[in-house]
Amino acid sequence: MLVFASEAMSQERGTVFGDKTRVLIILDCSHSMWDRWQSDAKIKVTQQVLLKFMDSVANQQGIEVALRVFGHLNKNSYGTRLEVPFEKGNNYKIQSKIKTLVPNGACTAATALSSSLNDFPPLSGDSKEDVQPRNIILIITDGMDDCDGNICDVARQVQMSGVIVQTFILGIGNKQDFQHSLDCAGKFTYVPNEEQYTETLYNIFRMSEEEAQVVVSVNDETDHLLEATLPLAFYDSQTGVVKYSTIYSIDGRYTPDTLTVDPLVTYDVTLFTTPPTVLKHRQFKPGRVNRLSISVEQGSLRLRTDGQRTNYQVPQYPVLVYRHGSNALTGRQLMGESHDYLTGNYDIEVLSFPTLRLENVAIVASSATDLTIPTPGVANITKPKMISSGTVFELKDGVLTYVCDLDPNKVNERILLMPGEYQLVVKPQSSIDYKDVRTMRFQIGSGKTTNIDLSK
Repeated sequence: MLVFASEAMSQERGTVFGDKTRVLIILDCSHSMWDRWQSDAKIKVTQQVLLKFMDSVANQQGIEVALRVFGHLNKNSYGTRLEVPFEKGNNYKIQSKIKTLVPNGACTAATALSSSLNDFPPLSGDSKEDVQPRNIILIITDGMDDCDGNICDVARQVQMSGVIVQTFILGIGNKQDFQHSLDCAGKFTYVPNEEQYTETLYNIFRMSEEEAQVVVSVNDETDHLLEATLPLAFYDSQTGVVKYSTIYSIDGRYTPDTLTVDPLVTYDVTLFTTPPTVLKHRQFKPGRVNRLSISVEQGSLRLRTDGQRTNYQVPQYPVLVYRHGSNALTGRQLMGESHDYLTGNYDIEVLSFPTLRLENVAIVASSATDLTIPTPGVANITKPKMISSGTVFELKDGVLTYVCDLDPNKVNERILLMPGEYQLVVKPQSSIDYKDVRTMRFQIGSGKTTNIDLSK
């Protein structure tokens, strides 16, 4: 089943949406809107479509509309203005303003979009009303004029604010006037005629009220449902901001549960296997059950010591796991624990003294990889009070590798070390002369205690 966390947790970086939808219409009123298209000038066709459309949404509950216009102030102006703000019952005001619009200036779509965030009323602060509406921007443009800014950069900033759920762009006029794609700024739709103009508007508003149901199934390499409990997250593909987080599991009847998401958003879905499994750019249609199948192949990894008996406790060493050839940490676990990883080859570090590294370890689907490391031995070091500092090195093939420093405050010190040859370097407390520095080699056997007396 899929279990959502509480709203406060599941939407920590995302947005908690209420039942209200706000749609800001940003209308292009630049001079090119006088050009003829279909039955009349583009602006005349747009006015007719929008006036009828506003009649149809006037009585819909839970939807508020506002109007921002650009290119209409004067010939030399690149300005934009919120002509009708969000408020209940403003349908007549919007229709009145639409009737009087006269294309007169240049294109300022990027400026209009960057100003749009201030058009959406802030949350009231009332705990009962403090729920973010689903804020949508609808840009209507003929795409002919050069804009005064990079609309792609502006659109990303707007989307990253977390205030806007989605930006839609309707392109009217001639298709060749949209040589530069506007997909970067939102969901772009070219409208070839008046009939589809109206239909596209209705579809956007219809989608703003609907939800999409998603059934997620996680399958193993045999295409059977995976018996596992794994975190699952849905990110906005455009912004990388998390929208939903949940836990995937299946019930005793092996039946995946259904979750509800916003169909206006394109998602990157992350299943937190180790390493994560990511599905890019997934869209879910409203009014139907969307099935999302995620295939994973994974096996388990466990490390343990060779089981020799000791009169001391062997630590449960931390284990770090990396993809083979990569320095990026993939997973971590403790000695003796079993953990699942996606199939592939890994490099493993056991944080013992010294660090033990195992390279190119294969994880095979539906198989357990059990690795055995030697049981560490003990260096039991007795020190005179006059020794102030000392260092333990591993000695291998004539090369010293740093392991650890001695504690100057301890007369007797126990250090657990992997089997091998070591060198101890110590210096008396008050000495600054190299000739007073002592070195001593010693061996550590698996499960054995080696006594080192520096007082002699």
